[in-house]
Amino acid sequence: MTSHPVLSAKPGFGPDLKTFGTAVLLTFGAGLLGLVGWALLSSGFGFFLGLIAAGFGIYWWRSLHGKVFAPDLPTRSVVILLVVNLVLAGILVLTA
Repeated sequence: MTSHPVLSAKPGFGPDLKTFGTAVLLTFGAGLLGLVGWALLSSGFGFFLGLIAAGFGIYWWRSLHGKVFAPDLPTRSVVILLVVNLVLAGILVLTA
């Protein structure tokens, strides 16, 4: 009788996809905040304020999850980030 070692299950493609989605959404959201600031204040100062807000948002995200791109990120957080980006895009469209 021979015995074979039990192989542990690999996490799969899901965590990598969530990390990539988080990187894209955080970058896109930071740009959207800058553009919304520009649209609301009609100046480069508004863009600057939007980027400052994006920096604080990324800092808050890191304090929530331990890292900006955490490997064990919950799907709910990525979905909420997507919704926030859609709301920011909607505000930008309405101000145009």
